[in-house]
Amino acid sequence: MNTSTKKKSAARFLKRTLAAGAVALAAVSLQPAGANAAPAPVVGGTRAAQGEFPFMVRLSMGCGGALYTQQIVLTAAHCVGASGNNTSITATAGVVDLNSSSAIKVKSTKVLRAPGYNGSGKDWALIKLAQPINLPTLKIAETTAYNNGTFTVAGWGATREGGSQQRYLMKATVPFVSDADCQAAYSGDIIPSEEICAGRLNVGGVDTCQGDSGGPMFRRDNAGAWIQVGIVSWGIGCARPDYPGVYTEVSTFAAAIKSAAAGM
Repeated sequence: MNTSTKKKSAARFLKRTLAAGAVALAAVSLQPAGANAAPAPVVGGTRAAQGEFPFMVRLSMGCGGALYTQQIVLTAAHCVGASGNNTSITATAGVVDLNSSSAIKVKSTKVLRAPGYNGSGKDWALIKLAQPINLPTLKIAETTAYNNGTFTVAGWGATREGGSQQRYLMKATVPFVSDADCQAAYSGDIIPSEEICAGRLNVGGVDTCQGDSGGPMFRRDNAGAWIQVGIVSWGIGCARPDYPGVYTEVSTFAAAIKSAAAGM
């Protein structure tokens, strides 16, 4: 993997891993044309407990997601193909151990990718499942009120840059990074109205990575419930100092997500 420094004009480094068939534990980076590097799964984290994040979903193409409803998964646009009927994706839920015999596996029926998605911004998508999964869902932020503080990220992605995807769900916490600081880190390539950044800006060490794309970034709301504020999207490498993770800002697209889900 080429880990050269990003140039301002370079393509985004999407945090996606492509898996053949069912969930694969070996990471294979998938990069847009012109990309120089790609990130891996939750770095600097710890293993999640069974039932700790019951809304988490693992997708067979090597991405993460969260149950928006019991029959619709919210993920990243760069994880899926064009909108339309799609029965090729398997969603695994209900377990932290992907090899568990208790895992719930459901096929997709349809995909809806964010209208206007072209590889820059608007990085969200919905996957409709063949049947509901009877597990708690993760509500999404509808305002910017929770776009601050410390967030939780979780996924089955790599635990180090260039590493392999994981059998067990990992979790970590990352602090909010301001638009100004994130813009400076990425030479102005951030879309502040559509993206939110998080990470330990000067020291690194904690981040999402390859295979975490599409997974949620979330925190507690004022009532103590989990609320999703971001979707794992892109970044430079994994957990590098001065390169925070970049996430789709869910509140920006909340109305569009709600409308799209209602029409699936």
